[in-house]
Amino acid sequence: MSQKTSRISELVKPLQGRELDPHYLGYFDCFNRQLFFEAHEVLEQLWLKERRGPNDLFYRGLIQLAGAFVHLQKGRPPSAVSLFRLAERNLGKYVPVYASLDVTGILALIGRWVEDLQKPEASGIRLTPENAPRLELLAQ
Repeated sequence: MSQKTSRISELVKPLQGRELDPHYLGYFDCFNRQLFFEAHEVLEQLWLKERRGPNDLFYRGLIQLAGAFVHLQKGRPPSAVSLFRLAERNLGKYVPVYASLDVTGILALIGRWVEDLQKPEASGIRLTPENAPRLELLAQ
């Protein structure tokens, strides 16, 4: 088992045995702890198994969303905007709700970040614990 696979297994282990896939749940757990790179990595394992299936673009969009926030953590707003737009395009195919997620709300979140990052004063925008988004699944 690779170090990456082992790390991902540890992240999803507490989420085993629930209705939704532990990798899917792990994405939200990591995302909400501002572990955006890890969120990307956890969901990528599920996405790779289901590529070209009905969840392909949905998972890809969520991975891109996490990637946009990785770029913001690293101070690269233009790269974040590019990934936000890709995520928006992919997730837009799944509105209003898909896989217990308010996709319409996610698209609104993306829109706000893109709008803010394109303002002239955007160079001063930083991702902080206070402005970092949280993603919540809808009740099952």
